[in-house]
Amino acid sequence: MVKPGRRNLITDVPGVLVGNADDAAVRTGVSVILPTRPATVGVDVRGGAPGTRETPALDPNCLVAEAHAIVLAGGSVFGLAAADAVAAALSVRGIGLALTPRAVPVVPAAILYDLGNGGDKAWGETPPYVALGRQALAAAGEVFSLGNAGAGFGAIAGALKGGLGSASADCGDGFIVGALIAVNAFGSVTMDESGSLWAAPFEQGGEFGALPALALPRNGQGVSMTPDLAKAALPAANTTIGVVATNARLTKAEAERLAIMAHDGLARAIRPVHTPFDGDTLFAMATGERELGDNRPLALTRLGAVAADCVARAVAHGVLAAKTLGEAKAYREVFFK
Repeated sequence: MVKPGRRNLITDVPGVLVGNADDAAVRTGVSVILPTRPATVGVDVRGGAPGTRETPALDPNCLVAEAHAIVLAGGSVFGLAAADAVAAALSVRGIGLALTPRAVPVVPAAILYDLGNGGDKAWGETPPYVALGRQALAAAGEVFSLGNAGAGFGAIAGALKGGLGSASADCGDGFIVGALIAVNAFGSVTMDESGSLWAAPFEQGGEFGALPALALPRNGQGVSMTPDLAKAALPAANTTIGVVATNARLTKAEAERLAIMAHDGLARAIRPVHTPFDGDTLFAMATGERELGDNRPLALTRLGAVAADCVARAVAHGVLAAKTLGEAKAYREVFFK
């Protein structure tokens, strides 16, 4: 029986730590996902406007076998500098590929666009992301904040305040799966003005709390296949990014397949998703503590299905934990008056 892990966080996967750092004045932040030892990592990019670092190195055909950290950041292209800081700090610790004259860490990263959220972006030639990357790495641990935190600090989800969300699943047979998602989507996380979450059917054990009842839209016509897209869209001005993790031992190709399947969770929780305006990117991290068994494809299929549900639940947690920031109103403020 699948059920949420002890903390219902991605850090329920043994050997996975998360650190957040944010800047309230700039309205942005960084999250670092740190395995306690090098992990197999795959990636799948579905959005039309991605911003990433070192994703080609994760291709199963490429030489690099493992990664040493993953960085999620706000700040659009400027946020990629956070990964530079993490790589430098890990190298000082001796973590990375054993090359001469120093360790060379593999630190893939993805960024989201939060430049238009009203924060102070007048940083001149010194964006805050190097400092935020160092701070997030230093904060890495098993417990961390959700909502307005880390890469989700300045995120916006459709018409609501977005945020950082996480969820986990204990599969009951020794396998653990978790997800960490920074929700900054062009699409909506709610079905209509009732506040019903698209992710509501995937709730486990009342984890979402007392929410508006899941129901079909009140117009009596069912779910519209042409959602209202009246809001102005800017190129690359959205993006939902995240990581799924498992304690399974996977190859790079299997980790990539896990990331591919996990994207179904975004489609379950956000509508529309993977648009031309989003850079939706998911990484999959495998810590390698448990063998898949004799029927690897079947075992991987099960992990992928669980991972997708974790992603949908993490999206909901990110939005539910978010607090109003500027003009972006929190879900609970809008629907719990």
